[in-house]
Amino acid sequence: MTLSLEKGANLSLTKAAPSMKKAVIGLGWLVRTSDGEDFDLDASVFLLGANGKVRSDRDFIYYNQEKSACGSVVHMGDNTTGVEGNGPIDGQVVDAESIVVDLNNVPLDIEKIVVAVTIHEALKRRQNFGQVNSAYIRIVDESNNNVVAQYDLSEDAGTETSMIFGEVYRHKGEWKIRAVEQGMRGGLLEIARNYGVKL
Repeated sequence: MTLSLEKGANLSLTKAAPSMKKAVIGLGWLVRTSDGEDFDLDASVFLLGANGKVRSDRDFIYYNQEKSACGSVVHMGDNTTGVEGNGPIDGQVVDAESIVVDLNNVPLDIEKIVVAVTIHEALKRRQNFGQVNSAYIRIVDESNNNVVAQYDLSEDAGTETSMIFGEVYRHKGEWKIRAVEQGMRGGLLEIARNYGVKL
């Protein structure tokens, strides 16, 4: 059974899916049906230590750096248009972008995996999350494709163009997920700098 998360909610992935070894963080949104350019949402993750910063630039995984140095996190590639129609293909929802996390091999000094979503060329295209249709992030067990949890972007996303969607973090020996939905200033580069990336 898929657990739907509300903003600010926490869920133990260890308890919800005890056999899950690889978690797929999936991002989806619907293509734009009105006039104007398609939305291009980009998912990225930051592997953070106890100080809330990356250990090195290799802990920033996104479309131009698709694998962490440790190999435990892999970005599966950029998608520039979203998902056609209402998402399902042959009865299954297909994520526009996905990042695979090998939970058992995430280095022990990584305490939190922050999932950020940004809109490519948002200012140029005059786009924001308040205009995005049906955006969501979800956790899927790679071994069986079961959706463990899903968080849908709320309708009051407003004029934000960058956002921390959620966090996967360690807590007393468990992996948990928190739905955040925190708007951030600037684009992906500014978010990266905020977490100590020096690109």
